[in-house]
Amino acid sequence: MAAPTAPQPSPGTLAAFEAAKGFMPVHEGLALYAAALEAGRLGLPLLEIGTYCGRSAILLADAARAAGTVAVTVDHHRGSEEQQPGWDYHDPEVVDPQVGLMDTLPTFRRTLHAAGLEPYVVAVVGRSPQVAKVWAGEVGLVFIDGGHTDEHATADYEGWAPRVAEGGLLVVHDVFPDPADEFTGQAPYRIYLRALESGAFTEVSATDSLRVLRRTGPGI
Repeated sequence: MAAPTAPQPSPGTLAAFEAAKGFMPVHEGLALYAAALEAGRLGLPLLEIGTYCGRSAILLADAARAAGTVAVTVDHHRGSEEQQPGWDYHDPEVVDPQVGLMDTLPTFRRTLHAAGLEPYVVAVVGRSPQVAKVWAGEVGLVFIDGGHTDEHATADYEGWAPRVAEGGLLVVHDVFPDPADEFTGQAPYRIYLRALESGAFTEVSATDSLRVLRRTGPGI
């Protein structure tokens, strides 16, 4: 018997994802979408840390729409460290000329509008640790795709992993085990290992640098 086909977003949603600014490849995006659809069955919000211009948020919003819930995006929209001037991932098109700083929020809003997904997203503009302190409820999915320093990745994990409901999913992006990827993926790799070693999470799938884990016990 053939394996069941993984769920796919609509052609329009996939086209919007591919057209959006961002760095997530399609095959990782499809794995994220499948995880979000599954987590959406819990009826709880799907939460993303690190939104940039909304590429992955499109998939979370589409999954939230299908599940009758909402996607929550948490980002200060000033760009993470590797997106600042002088770094390889800097994009001068998303710099606010009046203040001279990154501002991806307008592009993010245009991205959601073009995809027809604004009603399914609550955009929280702020720094992840500060938002986590005032967030009281559980979520069905936490997608960590923020800063790649140990300070930022650890703060994202400690702030949001406790909010993942029983049976919910923790998804970590840019997990690279090779020490040569110290800047781009070692901090996410370390929080991924911490999640596994905690006994609170069990790995569900790995798609290149995207890891999906399910909460199967208490703690972080």
